[in-house]
Amino acid sequence: MLIVVAGGAASGKSEHAERLLCEAAPPGQRLYVAAMQPFGEAARRRIERHRALRAGKGFDTVERYTDLAGFVPTRRYEGVLLECLPNLLANELFSPEGAGEDAAQTVEDGVSALASRCGTLIVVTGELFSDGRAYPPETMRYLHLLAGLGRALAARADAAYESVCGILCPVGEGGAR
Repeated sequence: MLIVVAGGAASGKSEHAERLLCEAAPPGQRLYVAAMQPFGEAARRRIERHRALRAGKGFDTVERYTDLAGFVPTRRYEGVLLECLPNLLANELFSPEGAGEDAAQTVEDGVSALASRCGTLIVVTGELFSDGRAYPPETMRYLHLLAGLGRALAARADAAYESVCGILCPVGEGGAR
């Protein structure tokens, strides 16, 4: 099962995704795949906040910044939470270790591979498109790729949600389909 949870910054999307995964998989059968690289103090604080949020919930954690398709867990997990699509895409697009021009396809292939290795995969993604600002071309390209990737994953997901002001709202009738 594939579930997509989207939302703006500090919308509660991560907490909702964790709750959904805890409902889908028992403790000891939950894997958290973290894609945020700890660049700078703000990133380290955000990572610590997320670790604190999932403490005691029975998650194993692995950090995977690129090549999600190449990641093979040491065992099968019933539930996997991928946090988050914007970071993973940025890593693939801009990092020297990333896929570069093939970033979006690499991420989509990685999500497919990870979904095949578990019972339920929940992908957290961000809503980064509504501020109305003009950005440099490389940033606009990233936003365009992220939007397309989000649409593609939501279209094939069994369920899709948006977290709005801390409220989890289903998207589409009967999930994403």
